[in-house]
Amino acid sequence: MTDAGSTRKAYFLVVSGALKGKQFPFRFNPTEIQHGKQNTFAEVAIPGLVAPPIQYVRGASEKLAFDALVDTSDTLADVRSAYVYPIRALMNIDKDLHAPPVINFVWLAPTNGADKQLLLDLSSISWVIESLNVTYTLFTPDGIPLRAKLAIALKEFTTVEAQAQAFPKSSPDVEKTYAVRRGDTLTSIAETALGGGRRWRAIADANGLSDPRTLSPGRLLLIPRLT
Repeated sequence: MTDAGSTRKAYFLVVSGALKGKQFPFRFNPTEIQHGKQNTFAEVAIPGLVAPPIQYVRGASEKLAFDALVDTSDTLADVRSAYVYPIRALMNIDKDLHAPPVINFVWLAPTNGADKQLLLDLSSISWVIESLNVTYTLFTPDGIPLRAKLAIALKEFTTVEAQAQAFPKSSPDVEKTYAVRRGDTLTSIAETALGGGRRWRAIADANGLSDPRTLSPGRLLLIPRLT
């Protein structure tokens, strides 16, 4: 790939692995970008209520999707070698990471000065390429592709350590839910969720459990806030 100049302001920047620091610019900037974030909530089944309360379960990775037009009709070079294959290679397993490399999506404004201004402030988010679909739309008489539309979907990449620092775990005075796993007991759940195994009765009362030994894996328990 060539260097990202004034006419190639949007590019991928590899931030991990053997290709760290390498730029993969696009021929043209995207004309439309979809940026999404989703959360998962669960309904807590409490008898007698008209509408069940909902409890936050977990978040989901942010997603970024856009179409990029790449074209080599001015040079008659194969658009696959110039653009498609290098971007496709970012989905391959990196020999150092044993996984595809992590990238940033950077879009800079043209400027005559040394500093470049971000047009789209998404470079602080790390991504991996989730999917790439290529549609070839222009060919030479010999069948060499000169133009392609790249449908690119990115998925947020983050680590447990980074999330733990950015979003500390909530305290026992916040109501939440817990999905029962095989081998769990009310005592072990209370130890994990409420900071003490002796608080198991608060969980039993909140969920109408007359027999604390009857816990089925997969059951969603309401963990009451401690006052």
